[in-house]
Amino acid sequence: MPLVFGWLLNGLYLLLLTAIAPVLIYRRITQGKYRRGWYQKLTGRLSRQHPDRTCLWFHAVSVGEVIQLQKVLEDTEARFPSAELFISVTTETGYDVAREKYPRYTVSYFPMDFSWAINNALSAIRPHVIVLVELELWPNLILTARRRKIPLILINGRMGAKSFRGYSRLKPLMKRLLSCFEILAMQSDTYRDRLLGLGAPADRVIITGNIKFDRSESDRNNPKTLELRSCFRLDVSEQVFIAGSTQDPEEAYAIDAWLALRNEFPRLRLMIVPRHKERFDEVAEFIQQRGCRPARRSTFIEKGSSLNDSSDLNDAPEIGLLDTLGELAACWGLADIAFVGGSLTNRGGQNMIEPAGYGAAVLFGPNTWNFKDITEALLSLDAAKVVNGPDELREAIRQLLLHPDEAHRMGQAARAFVAAQRGATLRTVDLIAKVSHVNN
Repeated sequence: MPLVFGWLLNGLYLLLLTAIAPVLIYRRITQGKYRRGWYQKLTGRLSRQHPDRTCLWFHAVSVGEVIQLQKVLEDTEARFPSAELFISVTTETGYDVAREKYPRYTVSYFPMDFSWAINNALSAIRPHVIVLVELELWPNLILTARRRKIPLILINGRMGAKSFRGYSRLKPLMKRLLSCFEILAMQSDTYRDRLLGLGAPADRVIITGNIKFDRSESDRNNPKTLELRSCFRLDVSEQVFIAGSTQDPEEAYAIDAWLALRNEFPRLRLMIVPRHKERFDEVAEFIQQRGCRPARRSTFIEKGSSLNDSSDLNDAPEIGLLDTLGELAACWGLADIAFVGGSLTNRGGQNMIEPAGYGAAVLFGPNTWNFKDITEALLSLDAAKVVNGPDELREAIRQLLLHPDEAHRMGQAARAFVAAQRGATLRTVDLIAKVSHVNN
């Protein structure tokens, strides 16, 4: 029966892949996406640097998961120095960031959930444990790992209301998959209850908290943040408004707010950090269309010179554009006021823990269901504000600039909240050690 089910899934995956192939090809041609990793994804023919060592396999989908794993990986490596840590990712941007951040680990593309690819990957990697981040439930992977007696653990697990409604339609399958895990380590009571509602074994669902709190920085004078301050020539006397992890049209909202407030607050600077690298050039062009000059981080890295040197718009007001990957966490340390993007669109919000940890006055839109527990906690402490559109964004910034004591109070309340949540990484690594049975 498991073999039949696996091949039924293969047929379904092939139908889906065929259906979306035109979209993939179009985006490959027009956006340069989906060009790499297909051999590993389709065949599962992966390789390790140290096949003689014990292997711990961590899977992170994209950039966000790759970055949040950093502290877990460091602590795991410290506890098991003789083990090989194998990192798999799904996206090209995630792959690039993982290769840059973790050069001493093996990094590979994650195989698609075809039975042959999963079998090939497991035979090649021979992991002692498979660690999935947040919510990655691939039936062939999970069921095959269970048959091979490879322990599975979900860490930093979360399940939004929308996902819960969708998975509830497949409750018998979900119950079977969730029962294959040794440990389901969830971020909060809410996420635990949703997993239990899908049939997860109650004795395997554990609340560890959110590991994102542990990797959040609070020191604004850390070397990476100071480097960015120097790069963008930000004086300590200037007030910095950062719109980070933005999507269209949030960049326009931020620029309009800044332009409207510049005369009243001439020391106010703006920095924009788009969520996706495919939009870096688009946002730079949009900044120019608004009569401003984009000061691009990539220009500084490439030329090692002042961001003003090659500009044809030296008389135009400057807007900082962080158009690199993996630097947003440090960039938030420059913010006096932080707008967290994906919250005035249908994205469901992005990570607001990092600006909160630095003590910035945090703003976000009403659409934050991806971080529901965190936003509710921040709002209950009066440590953040919701803005429902561009006009409210502009006015919220203005009020914070007019009342710096209130902005400072908000920021300190946010920082204290983040500090109180730390400790999930230690609990998570303890669970990995318990499940994997790896010798120190």
